[in-house]
Amino acid sequence: MSTERISSAANQHRLRLILLVLFRTSRSMAGGMIMVALPYLVLNTLHQGALMLASVYVVGVMATAALSIGVGQLADRWDYRGALLITGLMVPLSAAMVFGFPSLAVIMVASVIGGFSANGSLIGGGVGGAAQSVSSAAVARITTPENRTTYYSVLAFLSGIAGAAGALLVHYFSVREAFLVAAIISLLGCLALLFLHLPQDEPVKKVTRENSTRAIRHFGITGTLNGLSQGLITPFLIPFFVLVYHLSRSHMAIFAALASLLASIALLAAPALERRFGFVRAITFTRALGVVLLIVMALWHNLAVALIIYFIYPALRIAALPAQQSALTQRVEHGSMGRALAVNQVARLSASSAASICTGYLFDISAIEVPFFLYAGIMAANIFLYYRFFGHDSRKYEAEAATPAYSGEYQGPPQANG
Repeated sequence: MSTERISSAANQHRLRLILLVLFRTSRSMAGGMIMVALPYLVLNTLHQGALMLASVYVVGVMATAALSIGVGQLADRWDYRGALLITGLMVPLSAAMVFGFPSLAVIMVASVIGGFSANGSLIGGGVGGAAQSVSSAAVARITTPENRTTYYSVLAFLSGIAGAAGALLVHYFSVREAFLVAAIISLLGCLALLFLHLPQDEPVKKVTRENSTRAIRHFGITGTLNGLSQGLITPFLIPFFVLVYHLSRSHMAIFAALASLLASIALLAAPALERRFGFVRAITFTRALGVVLLIVMALWHNLAVALIIYFIYPALRIAALPAQQSALTQRVEHGSMGRALAVNQVARLSASSAASICTGYLFDISAIEVPFFLYAGIMAANIFLYYRFFGHDSRKYEAEAATPAYSGEYQGPPQANG
């Protein structure tokens, strides 16, 4: 290959990544604003209870789950950029609706369109999550197994920084104005997709249809348990501080931003965790430690201790996420990545919706500690299944990912593969 062609391919590769970064960071910034502002809008401005807030989350989660499968199929069969653009426009539309008509009915409708939820860190793009699986699949199309976890980590890190900035911005606006600013920011990010062109040729990938189907099923099962545990706790961390410690919106915005920032930094450790432990043991170590901290948070109502745990827990929850995403894409056929990631997300979100209703009810009856213990039991079962499903073959896939003979998309200059 000539030097000119190599240089052109490298420039196209960098441009695709930059455009995806712009899209993802703008959504994360808008999501950070909405995730902090929404509980105050429902609990304080509209004077509703935690169960009603949970209902808003469930509506958003179920809408996201329904859209994810359709969007994943659309991306695999039609066009990734088109699928991303369709889902991308839903966030500014829904945020603008809430700004214009801040009523409970409009919030419910906007939650259907924009997928309002807090089922995930600010990095994960809990708001508008229907685009998340397609975005991850798009990244997989322009990376290779040996550098994919690194790219997932860096992109998630940048998204987390943007999410933290979004959470911090809430401090400078009223609750209602935060939705307008979120709409503008997310709309600007959608413009980047107009210039995104993904490669169409497929790399050689030795994955059989049977193995691909089994991997999708196994990740769907673990995703369901992930969703149950996530729905019990994650959407209610901010309400926990509102109800138990009566923290103001301005203080909570700063704390949420700091927690997101620490989680973003933790994501950069994912490649090292994958190389040192493999994705199964990395998940075990980080999430088991998170369980212990949440039990302490539930039993010891001390604001300083609770805040420290609040800062650490999101980092532990998602530190191994890029390695998990990379493991899933390695185990499925190239033409099924959008569907596989969508199935995993649907399983997670569907389960989290039921768990959120459970926690909303328990919070309303002042049984605030119970969801934390339920979380611990479900996470223990999930860790067991990770070993059951993936413990025996994780070394094989890690060895394949480290093999430079992989034939696929442009791999970038040598330094990009580190």
